[in-house]
Amino acid sequence: MTKVRIIILLLILLMLCACVPGDGKNNEDNKAGIFSGIWHGLIAPISLILSIFKHRLSIYEVHNNGFWYNLGYYVAVISGWGTIRFSRKH
Repeated sequence: MTKVRIIILLLILLMLCACVPGDGKNNEDNKAGIFSGIWHGLIAPISLILSIFKHRLSIYEVHNNGFWYNLGYYVAVISGWGTIRFSRKH
């Protein structure tokens, strides 16, 4: 059962790698919007690791439409991986 889980995890990671920021999909004519920002925020930790090995990749799309991309990115980072908690368990 453990081998199946590892294979599934690797397949999921492979699919996530297909849509990283800086992959060439976005340019001055085709800027990333809010939905790209949300996606890039959710996969930011994976993008960070991949950027160690591929220098053209980054965790943030340079060619974006400004506020809406930034909002999507910020919301995804805060809610996806860095869940904010206002109370602590003791």
